[in-house]
Amino acid sequence: MRRLTTALAAFLSALTLSQAASAYTHIVRQGETLASIAEHAYGRIEHEKILVAANALDAQGGSPIVPGMRLEIPAVSYHRVQVGETWAQLAKELLGDERRANILAQANDTVPWVQPVEGQEILVPYNLRYLVGHGETLVTISQKFFGKRERAYILAHYNRREGEPLQRGDVLLIPLTDLTLSEAGKAAALAAEASVEAQAAGAAREAQRKVDAEMPLLAADVKTGRYVEAVTRGVRMLSSGELTRPQLASIHRQLLEAYAALEAHELAAASCVALRENDPSADMGDEVRLSPKIVAACRQAMAEKVEEEGEGEPEPEPEAGAE
Repeated sequence: MRRLTTALAAFLSALTLSQAASAYTHIVRQGETLASIAEHAYGRIEHEKILVAANALDAQGGSPIVPGMRLEIPAVSYHRVQVGETWAQLAKELLGDERRANILAQANDTVPWVQPVEGQEILVPYNLRYLVGHGETLVTISQKFFGKRERAYILAHYNRREGEPLQRGDVLLIPLTDLTLSEAGKAAALAAEASVEAQAAGAAREAQRKVDAEMPLLAADVKTGRYVEAVTRGVRMLSSGELTRPQLASIHRQLLEAYAALEAHELAAASCVALRENDPSADMGDEVRLSPKIVAACRQAMAEKVEEEGEGEPEPEPEAGAE
């Protein structure tokens, strides 16, 4: 089961870590544009493309920003090294995978075999979640976010996609290291953090109420074939707070269908596992009621689960006196 949920769990883990550590929320004001917001937050107008990707504004042909809209403003974060911490340990904790140690070390102008020292403050890249569009490759995405086509190997290694072509709807994490906030951006982040702390009481209840209100929109996205938008909405709902088991089951049911339609097979299987964990009564093998893609994804999930459970069974001990 752990193997099944690797892609989805790592993605959600990185999402949670990056949001908690570095992102803040900006409420769009009258007359603002993405370029003006980027210039205020980073001092760099060209970072508007980061805001587009971080807020899924390029999904379904593009979405305009309007006054009152909430935008996520991503940024790098920092960590003070504790005694005994290694690049591999820090990469697992901060980036979701110890095999990203080389990226973390390089972001701090060193190599992974030279370990950080106690008290050292290190820069932690921001994990930008990105849904692959039609015809995109690691090379074109590398050019888009790194400005260099030859850095595609970083994306391949970071996402374990060596030699594997991308498909529309695949989820990539893009480690960005040049998202430092301007002085104005830092002030806005501090103000947003204070606001969040003041509103912390009742956060779970509020998150659950918002998810209930947004659930029909998620279902409508899936029903009308807006699968990329459905994935964006569903993942955001999952990360919004402490949800009930029925809510989690309902979200994963919609994500399962969206991932299956986008042929994101591993994520579809992971959503099937999560759905069954939160609603054991769900029948995901009904070939009459469900599409073949959904049934296939859930069969893959069950096969992987059985295989892993078999691998974990200890070998029987030989009987006393047996040779």
